[in-house]
Amino acid sequence: MESANIDHVTSEMNQTQPKWQGQSCADLAGPKADQMWPFVEDFFGLKRWFPTLTACTGVEGVPGQPGCIRYCAGFNNAPFDRAIGQAKTSTLYWAKEKLLSIDPVAKTLSYTIIDSNIGFNSYVATGRVVSKEEGCCIMWRYEVEPVNGWKHEDLDQWFESALQVMARSMEKALLGQAN
Repeated sequence: MESANIDHVTSEMNQTQPKWQGQSCADLAGPKADQMWPFVEDFFGLKRWFPTLTACTGVEGVPGQPGCIRYCAGFNNAPFDRAIGQAKTSTLYWAKEKLLSIDPVAKTLSYTIIDSNIGFNSYVATGRVVSKEEGCCIMWRYEVEPVNGWKHEDLDQWFESALQVMARSMEKALLGQAN
């Protein structure tokens, strides 16, 4: 019932507001883009990089091919609980995400949320690994209809924090491979 309420209120809000857009970048000193890209392109492997996720599994399609769909559950509950105006809950937040495109040469992928209980409507994101002189940067851009209960800057902070967790986890895994 909570999901339907969030979606209804969000749809009403979005009739007059432009979509929110944001971008985050996690700089990594040392690891090269070619070393980090295999971690980013593993669309069904997101659980490896986020300790709060309880699941990230493929539910449809060929892994790593446009059109494949993953189910992720166990997102950090605090921001979502605040968005629906509740104290800490035991709600399991989840999303089904579809890979729209992937380009190993440009080290870029894009995906969209096709179903969820987190209130993100028309969400599309693009992840990219960019070479830098001393390492690389993992960039994430998103576009989403305004999210009920959130401020745009809070969503930017949430994405920045999530990207930093992901990048540090990938960097740690890369260093573990080298040993």
